[in-house]
Amino acid sequence: MIQKFLSNKEKNAEGDQHEMGFFDHIEVLRWHIVRSVLSIIVFGVFFFLIPEFTFDQLVLGPKKQDFVTYRIMQNFIPSYGPPKFDLITREMGEQFFVHLKVSFWIGLICSFPYIFWEFWRFLKPGLYDNEKKAVRGIVFYCSLLFFSGLCFGYFIIAPIAVTWLASYSVGVDIVTSPTLASYVGYMTMFTIPTGLVFELPIIFYFLGKIGIVTASFLRKYRRHAVVIILIVAAIVTPPDVVTQILIAIPILFLYEVSIFIVARQEKKKLAESNLPSNA
Repeated sequence: MIQKFLSNKEKNAEGDQHEMGFFDHIEVLRWHIVRSVLSIIVFGVFFFLIPEFTFDQLVLGPKKQDFVTYRIMQNFIPSYGPPKFDLITREMGEQFFVHLKVSFWIGLICSFPYIFWEFWRFLKPGLYDNEKKAVRGIVFYCSLLFFSGLCFGYFIIAPIAVTWLASYSVGVDIVTSPTLASYVGYMTMFTIPTGLVFELPIIFYFLGKIGIVTASFLRKYRRHAVVIILIVAAIVTPPDVVTQILIAIPILFLYEVSIFIVARQEKKKLAESNLPSNA
């Protein structure tokens, strides 16, 4: 695969094809990376310049009683929502550096489709036509899954986790006043890892494509997968059983979807292998 990719032919300005060497590929990759980094910087600077929206509306949304998730939940549980708590800073430059960190993460999130598209543009010339056809729409599906996981983490996991953690008390006179850096760290953990975990069907699609996993293998080790998924859920969420279950349920669903995708892929391969060859 690597040899095929490195022997890829590119067209020059006159339309002639020439073999690209190793350093030619490095140069092409460098510009893909540069454009991706510039995209992150552009989005990051944009959100850095509008701190009121970035923090008041986005980052601090799940700690407010009027957050959309709480409004929906209050139709069933009127008192549901986080207690009022203040965020504090303990270091002189904490707000500035947290502002930079948040701007970077949001810039990365907004740039995800473009970054993946640049990555795909780098790999695409090294694929055969049938391989390109097999992964048609990969940028769209990867982006869709990533943002679906991101929204699940932001609108489902984060509000429930913030409510539970902010309400938790050890029974003594202790005031909950987390630092801004701590709150942002938790919000990052609730969202970005969840978005990446939602890429599970794409990962299994490629593993099935190259023959590393099969549908029967995934079904056989379903119980083992459940244990691994619960461990992953415990890592990407705080030590709260409710939020662990919340993240584990969609992952289990995506695992079953992955089995369906791999099985369908195997049936397609079998059907193509049974087609009569042209003499």
